[in-house]
Amino acid sequence: MADELITIMRFADVIKAETAKQKLADYSIKAVVTGQNTANTFSGIPAIASAELMVRQGRADEAVKILRENKINGDISE
Repeated sequence: MADELITIMRFADVIKAETAKQKLADYSIKAVVTGQNTANTFSGIPAIASAELMVRQGRADEAVKILRENKINGDISE
């Protein structure tokens, strides 16, 4: 379903996740960052701490392409 939210990147740092979200907003792609509380509480423990960047499934490929072109990459593999 194209309207379902999916995770496209994970970040150990909430600020990086919010930066990625703003970059997508610059291209009119709405994104959501989840896990801010966990990432802030457990920062420094990558296995636990992660902020996830989510977009609508129908725009996921475009969003990933934009982030990669702008050298914004998640720092936690999925």
